[in-house]
Amino acid sequence: MKKERRRFLALGAGVMTGSGCKAPIEKSESGAHMRAYGERSPHENTVRVIRELTKSPGTGSSRTPHADLFGTITPSALHFERHHSGVPSIDPAKHELLIHGLVEKPTVFTMADLKAFPSFSRIYFLECGGNSIGDQSGNTQPDVQRSHGLLSCTEWTGVPLKTVLRELGVKTEAKWMIAEGADAGRMARSIPVEKTLDDALLAYGQNGEALRPEQGYPLRLLLPGWEGNTNVKWLHRLEFATDPAMSAKETGYYTELGKDGKAQIFTFIMEARSVITRPSGGHTITPGFHEITGLAWTGRGRITRVEVSADGGKTWADAALQEPVLPLAVARFRMPWEWDGKPAVLQSRCTDETGYLQPTHDEIIEVRGHFSNYHYNAIKPWRVAADGKVTHV
Repeated sequence: MKKERRRFLALGAGVMTGSGCKAPIEKSESGAHMRAYGERSPHENTVRVIRELTKSPGTGSSRTPHADLFGTITPSALHFERHHSGVPSIDPAKHELLIHGLVEKPTVFTMADLKAFPSFSRIYFLECGGNSIGDQSGNTQPDVQRSHGLLSCTEWTGVPLKTVLRELGVKTEAKWMIAEGADAGRMARSIPVEKTLDDALLAYGQNGEALRPEQGYPLRLLLPGWEGNTNVKWLHRLEFATDPAMSAKETGYYTELGKDGKAQIFTFIMEARSVITRPSGGHTITPGFHEITGLAWTGRGRITRVEVSADGGKTWADAALQEPVLPLAVARFRMPWEWDGKPAVLQSRCTDETGYLQPTHDEIIEVRGHFSNYHYNAIKPWRVAADGKVTHV
């Protein structure tokens, strides 16, 4: 019996997927048995919350479940996703990138051409400009996934755009680059040339594998620290021009409407913010020791400080930052906390290397009013009731 059991395990049989079904077992040319793709334990059931916009068929988003994750890297399968006209199916062998306009040598690149350039890998966060829209407008979200789930952080691999542009020669009169995707809506954004010659990346890899289709497979633009919508997915065209395209997504959307009725456009950089992920909305805790932990990030470089309050902001204490603290990536913070069973309000605030301090909700409203739906980065409070239930304040 023991011999048969050892043989059974050696063949890899009986491996279960998250849905409770056996993962497919395939035989290689050498005769060895293997699973086609790794599966998580059936005891783990963390998923993304998906929100489809019923009034706009083909559009929607999914949110990262931060309260269930550890460390700073978001698994590719749990990375947030936002699409404006559906997710296209693209054959990488047929996909091409056209770079034209105000360049000396307009060129069409295949994926093989781009992968022939020296590759570059770096960890960056990516955040939708509409992250936490509900919290700003008063439609407060009950948990951290729904309030901050349009943020993720992964390792991206590709070729620096400036490396490719050196081969083409950008003309001096070029001030903007229009990036366009190959999705049905041909989503496009205008990018200042300075960013394209700085840290912009033509990304084809994520966390060591090819991009997932929802992340722009086989090619996307990655602009570290800038709002997610500028990081155009399914990238197939870059045009250099003297003026921005003034596309729908940079005029009617992703702008900040002020109290005076005037809108600010091209506010690309995501300002510093933080959020406690445990304990957070939806959790129930008991009196005793707990570790308060969460994430902090900034589009202006590194996070230098995170403070935590357990009394609604009356007093603050420094949290420990997990090393290394990388630029333009999320930082994990932690603080030990002994809960005495009395009502408490937990919140965090961060400071980045420019000295910028994360604002409160009231401070943002004082400047913007209630009219702006984008780039909201206020402090997020969580109320702990006497029965241990954690909710949004």
